[in-house]
Amino acid sequence: MKKSLRNRTAVVENSPVAHLLFEFESDFIDTLCCIPMIVRFKLDRCGMKLSLRAWNQLDRSIRENLMLLPTELPGDIDKYRAYLSSEIKKTDEAVINMGIDLTPYWLSEDVIPDPISKKAQEKNIHLKDDLWLTLNPLQRFALIKLTRAQHENMNFLPALKEFHLID
Repeated sequence: MKKSLRNRTAVVENSPVAHLLFEFESDFIDTLCCIPMIVRFKLDRCGMKLSLRAWNQLDRSIRENLMLLPTELPGDIDKYRAYLSSEIKKTDEAVINMGIDLTPYWLSEDVIPDPISKKAQEKNIHLKDDLWLTLNPLQRFALIKLTRAQHENMNFLPALKEFHLID
């Protein structure tokens, strides 16, 4: 049974990480049962992959730390990787080490990547390249992730609205 709106509001207001979630992710702030885009973004930056099962075996405080820890600088990435690796060893899961993509789609500011354009066209939406330029890297990353075939994509339209790409 879902928590009452008042209880959910209290959880969100008391959460040190609520401000890091997109509005389209708000349905799991109270449990952090899904891997938030901010963590997925940081994992990509660090060349790591974490299963949902592994994520849910981590204590909430560890999950919050993974949302808060920086990954902007090479030293940050090393610390993030070490922290996650040490914490995941306490579970029966593993982190998958992947290579770091030096030219990810989300770094491209000039042109909307094909997967996003195609997904928008499927919804009869035409996105303009100049609006793509207004997005920050995390927003661009989120849209790319929301177009992946293995993703449900139910948050693609809410994300476009949240990022002011459509009305």
